[in-house]
Amino acid sequence: MNKPKIGVIGIPGKWSTEVLADRLEERTGFRAVIDMNQVELRLDTNQLIYQDLDLMALDGLIIKKISEVYSPATEDRIHLLSYAERAGVKLFSPTASVGNLVNRLSGTLALQQGNIPMPRTRITENPEQAFATVREFGSAILKPLYSTKARGMIMLTEDDSDEFVRNALEEYRQSQSIYYIQQTVKLDGRDLGMVFVGGEYLCTYARVGNKDSWNTTINSGGKYEKFEPDAELIELGRRAQSCYDLSFTTVDIALTDQGPVVFEVSAFGGFKGALEGCDIDAASVYADYILRECVVQEGVLQKKEMAS
Repeated sequence: MNKPKIGVIGIPGKWSTEVLADRLEERTGFRAVIDMNQVELRLDTNQLIYQDLDLMALDGLIIKKISEVYSPATEDRIHLLSYAERAGVKLFSPTASVGNLVNRLSGTLALQQGNIPMPRTRITENPEQAFATVREFGSAILKPLYSTKARGMIMLTEDDSDEFVRNALEEYRQSQSIYYIQQTVKLDGRDLGMVFVGGEYLCTYARVGNKDSWNTTINSGGKYEKFEPDAELIELGRRAQSCYDLSFTTVDIALTDQGPVVFEVSAFGGFKGALEGCDIDAASVYADYILRECVVQEGVLQKKEMAS
């Protein structure tokens, strides 16, 4: 059985993209890091071309990072990859799952339908309803529909004047089609990243914020620490990620004075938190999982060919 050829959709030069490509190359001898802004879909020849590589000829594609910044244009890239997926190229994670999570609203609705505890959240196009919600919540965060690592989020508190809140809502709406408003929760200065590979629990790390930022993201000066969750908390993470069909993900969980809540499930998930917080090479674990899945898929296809 030939070793599968797996390409990594990502950002060339970025650590998480490159380390995953490294781990796959160590196991298969094949390496391909693919930047989606250089990909061309040729419908007339049934090819998906990156440089001199036809992605349709690969055994699999890993969507490690589909764009530097999320936007509606990200969904266009997902459509291009779904063409290869429908033709039989294995995608990690499936494009339908990634598409659901790139847009914060569709991702949130899936969690709601799965009865996953979340902070109080309201969505509306109406500025007066948005204003009333912010005032009712007391402290709230305006979240863009397309963003990661707290980029573009606006924190509003009960101490802000009505004029300040209305101006913030107006500024937010200039770049957003709808208001996504989430009530803040009381944290102990950290939130959790719970890592799953192929739906199986791997580890949990804490993101510990510095005192100068309202969020705990590493972009805002936070750091990683190991965290040992109990079985009940792991089950919450498992239920949250099971709302989607993801090959690799990190579930963001907060421990609040009213119990744990899920902020979001990542469409991709990073490796650095597991490495620095848990001393686990998640890229290696993920590469091993992908190769096992490709072997299983090849075996299934061979059986189908023999049966026909």
